[in-house]
Amino acid sequence: QVQLVESGGGLVQAGGSVRLSCAASGRTLNSYGVNWFRQAPGKEREFVAAIGWNDITYYVDSVKGRFTISGDNAKNMAYLQMNGQKPEDTAVYYCHVEVGSLRYWGQGTQVTVSA
Repeated sequence: QVQLVESGGGLVQAGGSVRLSCAASGRTLNSYGVNWFRQAPGKEREFVAAIGWNDITYYVDSVKGRFTISGDNAKNMAYLQMNGQKPEDTAVYYCHVEVGSLRYWGQGTQVTVSA
């Protein structure tokens, strides 16, 4: 069982920065890697970024060069640093971990980018 809690969302102006945090309990994140997804109103949930157990990172093209995913093994935390925010980044952001065939999600944190 893995519990994930996101924090750090809020209202930001276009061009600004926001740092999201994902606190995990139940298992150590560095054994599995962490993903960030987002869901905008009226749209399907989409992959944003991932960091593997080997610290290799992946990003959706729309955020490359602006977002950075990282982890802190000592704190069992993951982060998503979002710079150069755009209105189209407005969404609920979710932390996600896969353990074998099981998928765990946090409750999400809202990020709203004003033009």
